[in-house]
Amino acid sequence: METTTGNTSQLERTLNLAVSLAGMESEVDGRLKRLARTVKMDGFRPGKVPFKIVIQQYSGQVRQEVLGDAVQKNFAEAVKAQNMKVAGYPRIEAKPVEGESKDLLFTATFEVYPDVVVGDISATKIERPQVAIGDAEIDKTIEIVRKQRVVYKPVKRAAASGDQVTIDYRGTLSGEEFQGGQAKDYKLVLGEGKTLKDFEEPVVGMEAGKSKSFELTFPEDYHAKELAGKTVTFEVTLNQVSEPKLPEVDADFAKSLGVPDGNLEVMRSEIKSNLEREGKKRIDARVKEGVMQALLDATPLELPKALIEMEIDRLREGAGEDMRARGMNVGDIAFPAHLFEEQARRRVGLGLILSEVVKTNELQAKAEQVRDRVNEFAESYEQPEHVVAWYYGEPNRLAEVESLVMEDNVVQWALDRAKVADVAIIFDELMGA
Repeated sequence: METTTGNTSQLERTLNLAVSLAGMESEVDGRLKRLARTVKMDGFRPGKVPFKIVIQQYSGQVRQEVLGDAVQKNFAEAVKAQNMKVAGYPRIEAKPVEGESKDLLFTATFEVYPDVVVGDISATKIERPQVAIGDAEIDKTIEIVRKQRVVYKPVKRAAASGDQVTIDYRGTLSGEEFQGGQAKDYKLVLGEGKTLKDFEEPVVGMEAGKSKSFELTFPEDYHAKELAGKTVTFEVTLNQVSEPKLPEVDADFAKSLGVPDGNLEVMRSEIKSNLEREGKKRIDARVKEGVMQALLDATPLELPKALIEMEIDRLREGAGEDMRARGMNVGDIAFPAHLFEEQARRRVGLGLILSEVVKTNELQAKAEQVRDRVNEFAESYEQPEHVVAWYYGEPNRLAEVESLVMEDNVVQWALDRAKVADVAIIFDELMGA
């Protein structure tokens, strides 16, 4: 094998590979002879097929296999000899043979990983949110739970915002019914915004047994293109008005939230613990995001195109799986690459930087750290020991936990070096409300 190298970009490399014809023919002959000992063919006993017939039947396939193996072997030896770390897969192209060459010539084009020099983040400011959980946050959470458990009781009065109404409606466009414009006994909570505001407002003030006709103009960006911007007429009959009834905050309510004796103080204490736990998760996520952005900003990198393309493919596949999990029929839809390029570049860049930080500073996940994180995940379940066993029963699950612990180690390493500013925020802001 003879190799030469050349640089066509900062990360792209080329290797010229030479495969000996004589050596290749010798390997082809050897493989065919070994194959002849076991090959099966109609009219012959196993291992008794004439060698000429074996050559006629299998020489082309074997020659391709030998050539592929030789090129891959030569490529692997060349990059190892020159201490190259290949990113992605090489593009192998045959070169024309000149004269009576004793070699087959190939060109391998590929990218290498960049040298990563992690930047200085000592002057970088990273904000760490601080939030207090008090009675107001607990009360608000209780109200949210009450609204989730609302029931509606029929009343004899005009419909108001917040009521659930049962209606029949019929929509027409230029006098003709349109698809999706008709329904019987349709339940609608006024004010929730699940239908167009111009459809809900005329229903407010109606009483059971009454009917009303009104016009409605669909928005220009309405999802049904045939109706976008069009004015239609609706005829609505109101069948029933029901007002919301929220559960009382009493012992039964507390029991429904998992407090066996219905003690309201215990319920509030547990709600507070849950809010604090969720708040910590959000704070940790924000701090981690700040650290990752600081490392990206401080460490400019040229990224291998091959790794970006591979990451785009993974993101595409993940998007398809997510849509299918939501019950959407995506079929063979091909998501455009540009939709994922920015995210792919970020993930590839962070992967390279984190790998270097971990290696240089020995921040690998320790067994006791992994165990603590698994126990943390398990503590919110009724049978935590089963959750722990589930994680430790599958290497891939445990590897995900190890990756999270490693990221936590990097975050702490960065916080020890950067300028950390504690910033007080309200709970709703932290939760994105």
